[in-house]
Amino acid sequence: MTTQIAGYHAHVYYDAKTKEAASLVRDGVGQEFPAAELGRWRDEPVGPHPMPSYQIAFTPDLFGTLVPWLATNRRGLTIFVHTETGDHIPDHTDYAMWMGSMPELDLDALR
Repeated sequence: MTTQIAGYHAHVYYDAKTKEAASLVRDGVGQEFPAAELGRWRDEPVGPHPMPSYQIAFTPDLFGTLVPWLATNRRGLTIFVHTETGDHIPDHTDYAMWMGSMPELDLDALR
């Protein structure tokens, strides 16, 4: 069985000390990948995310260039990348990848 991937989300985590670095990553994504959708700044944890973050939504055709760009330009930030299949728990667990530390997600927020 092959799971259909409609898109991806990358969540860039930051705190008060690293928000400037997160802004530089965001600006870089905006310049390099204009087709990616930059979500709003979330200065408080929201949904399953345990700390402030913003989302980058992108289509499967960008995965091969955007994810390596994030890996090499993340400025020490933690970035969580997951699929968008419509099945939220596996999207955030089985079909996910981390760059940097792996904080625990609040999966109850997805149920």
